[in-house]
Amino acid sequence: MLVLPAVDIRGGRAVRLIQGARDRERVYDADPVAAARRWTAAGARWLHVIDLDGAFGGRPGNPDAVGRILASAGVPVQVGGGVRDLETIERLLAAGAARVILGTAAVGSPALLREACVRFGDRVAAALDVRDGKVVTEGWTAATALAPMEAAARVVGAGVRRIVFTDTRRDGMLGGPDLSSLTELLAAVRVPVIVAGGVTSAEDVRRLARLEPEGLEGAVVGRALYEGTVRLEDLLAAAGQAERGGAA
Repeated sequence: MLVLPAVDIRGGRAVRLIQGARDRERVYDADPVAAARRWTAAGARWLHVIDLDGAFGGRPGNPDAVGRILASAGVPVQVGGGVRDLETIERLLAAGAARVILGTAAVGSPALLREACVRFGDRVAAALDVRDGKVVTEGWTAATALAPMEAAARVVGAGVRRIVFTDTRRDGMLGGPDLSSLTELLAAVRVPVIVAGGVTSAEDVRRLARLEPEGLEGAVVGRALYEGTVRLEDLLAAAGQAERGGAA
């Protein structure tokens, strides 16, 4: 199972927002490129980069920082935040992104999503961000009436081949992932799923890795890494142990 360190960018800095709230920001590095290099040096095989200003504002807000990460990472990078049109997808892919994540656009612009899937295939993923049983958009600030399974069916029906699933109540809370909702999603779709929100320990990774046969592809980890709650090397080892059938 993949372990994807998160590099969330706001105001040109690497930050984490507790439960996605703009007034609960923690700054971890003045240079997000340095944060990205730290995780790749520790063995990360993928990075998860989100332009938070873009997510809130509806258009890319940190193109220079994102571009510098893409140019120097040396590993595949999935990028999201403020991606609301085909031109932005094309620009990010041309800059070196391995995959572009659509969140608000995936839920609110089905025609755009369908066209993106036709043109870019599996280099496009859909983010399903969930709070209290409903999908949220606009940088997690706007609630929709969509239940997660309904939204998942819609995006897969539009041609999406991968979902990034986040329980926003758990994001940054260091309380472990929501295995129940994740298991329900995996049973409902037949595309790979990457989970985010609450992953804190090697034991969390081992539990998640047991869901690989059901379609779980990876886990995004943020605050726990930045605050030293767990080492990336230990998470990668836990994922490797699970792949080899090692003890949990």
